[in-house]
Amino acid sequence: MLQAHLKGYRAYLMLERSMSENTVGAYLHDVALLLRYLETECPDVPIEGVTAEHLRPLLEQLTELGLAVNTQARILSGIKSFFRFLLLEDLIVDDPTELLGSPKMQRALPHVLSVAEVKRLFGAIDHSTPEGQRNRAMLETLYSCGLRVSELIGLQISNMYLDLGFIKVLGKGNKERLVPIGTSATQQIILYKDHVRSHLPKIAPGQEDYLFLNRRGHSLSRVMVFLIIKDLAAVAGLDTSLHPHTLRHSFATHLVEAGADLRAVQEMLGHKSITTTEIYTHLDKTYLRHTLEKYHPRYNGSFE
Repeated sequence: MLQAHLKGYRAYLMLERSMSENTVGAYLHDVALLLRYLETECPDVPIEGVTAEHLRPLLEQLTELGLAVNTQARILSGIKSFFRFLLLEDLIVDDPTELLGSPKMQRALPHVLSVAEVKRLFGAIDHSTPEGQRNRAMLETLYSCGLRVSELIGLQISNMYLDLGFIKVLGKGNKERLVPIGTSATQQIILYKDHVRSHLPKIAPGQEDYLFLNRRGHSLSRVMVFLIIKDLAAVAGLDTSLHPHTLRHSFATHLVEAGADLRAVQEMLGHKSITTTEIYTHLDKTYLRHTLEKYHPRYNGSFE
């Protein structure tokens, strides 16, 4: 009987939930874990008789095994999905997972560079080569504007308004936004355009408007930018697990540490929700205290 339930559940995930084969496999793996637990710990309890009290020890075991909170939450999600299916099919009367709370997820704080480390990274660039001049312009742009790597490699010359101090980028969901760009990044872009890009022997068809190109005249790939930063980190004696997003995180963190308004940082990063931007306040606890000092009328004990 249980095997029939599992076949029905698999069909439900694929047809009604439109899940991929890999996702279905992960969900079935979670159910298999559940069934092994019930067979060992509750051998006389049929699936329709399982309650929240039967399941809580399973969650405790996941914690005791030292599984990451994200992994525990994923397993619980798979188990909940299975019981919801049984409820939909009228195979059980009550869903025992309704009263089970998910383990509290903790958002990992991003790795950021200090201002001194950013200078070391830039200092590792060999400016005597055309690629070095291009790489300096790229890294300056990443750090000056807080771009995603996809936004960097997609930058187009027609969207550069350097005389106005802005560039237009295409972000997630194909949403365009204007981002201010600093003087240093602007200067490096102009140097690259005038002294490197303009001297490329050939630019591939369809690539004419892309700002950053390789020596064959093609736009750069995400992997290429990752490798460039990884190599520079090694030369600079920094953590070689650095990636383009590290400069984006550093951009946001340094702004917040200096007292920048979170809404402004949110706009520049292209975050849909302010809660995504708020993670950068956790990297500098003094930011919250300074905000309170500056804006709360009673912080210093007086409205005067």
